[in-house]
Amino acid sequence: MPVLSPVVDLESGAVLAVEATLPAAARGPVDVSVEAERLAAVGRRVAAQEPLLPLVLPVPAAAAAASPQVPGLLETALRRSGRRPRDVTLMLGADLADLGRSDVVRAVRHARGAGFRCAFGTDVLSPDLILDMEPFLFRFSPETVAGLPGDERRVAKVEGLARIGRGGGVFPLAAGVATVEQLAALREAGVRLGSGPLFADEGWAPGVRVRQIPEMPVRGGGLDLNGGPRVTEFIRPPADMPLDAKAEEVLEVFTNDPALNSVILIDHRERPAAVLDRARFLLAVTGPYGHALHAGRPAERLADPPRTIPRHAPALVALREAGASGDRVYDDLVAVNEFGQVAGVVHVGDLIAALSGH
Repeated sequence: MPVLSPVVDLESGAVLAVEATLPAAARGPVDVSVEAERLAAVGRRVAAQEPLLPLVLPVPAAAAAASPQVPGLLETALRRSGRRPRDVTLMLGADLADLGRSDVVRAVRHARGAGFRCAFGTDVLSPDLILDMEPFLFRFSPETVAGLPGDERRVAKVEGLARIGRGGGVFPLAAGVATVEQLAALREAGVRLGSGPLFADEGWAPGVRVRQIPEMPVRGGGLDLNGGPRVTEFIRPPADMPLDAKAEEVLEVFTNDPALNSVILIDHRERPAAVLDRARFLLAVTGPYGHALHAGRPAERLADPPRTIPRHAPALVALREAGASGDRVYDDLVAVNEFGQVAGVVHVGDLIAALSGH
């Protein structure tokens, strides 16, 4: 019987996903058929209990490496339950640390080949493995988290691996968070995701509220940027396209929606990679020889780097971010979720109007 727990944003307290855990299986030879059937049954049960939020499901790393049948059968079971693989992350178990590099590569390939995101369920990893394999998540064990903030070695480990993960677009998840002091240390290290008894008791079920995250004191004096409305109040639906979209395809999108300010180009993880501002794009494409020069070529050539802001950030922080951008002050901001994926766009004019009282 899987135990379900909420994966929580350590800043906002929002439940971002539901994670299932199973009792540790006995070590030994992997029976692929038995393991595949067992995980498919877990997938069906969890999908029936949580039909909406993203799922994190456990898979022994050795089983995932042994055969593509293991994630393949799970994928079939989830689709029949109405869940898409793209909304499910397979957490390769702590036995990952016992595997050779070639087995890790196979496990990741098999999981991704079935359409799943991949996560590493251990922090006993070399940094280069995280950078080379680019899992969606990796997990700090409850034993590591329990040493915070007093154990300097564990603090250094968390800070170092979290920094490496952020640099590669990989999100650390802290398991077993039990105290406010641990929460503060994780935030300080840049860890945004967590689970544990601080947020919910054993027996938690999807739909049950989690405990509110304690307020942290505002550092320093002066203007409290944490006050006032949040970015979520100003988010508009985004117009996004793949990073390899052609300029003529973007032109069609702008032509069909005269009110559209920008188009966001996203990578394979749905993260913003570039932004096309309407005025600058149309000036380039519709000017003399512009269509001939640009139409059949990648639109990214005409794009700017995205200006991102967390979707739960205070509006004052978003306005300050906009004001720091020089000649792009009035370009749309891209609101991102806790995984760095596009959640929408924010018009700077809306922020100014709301915060000035107009």
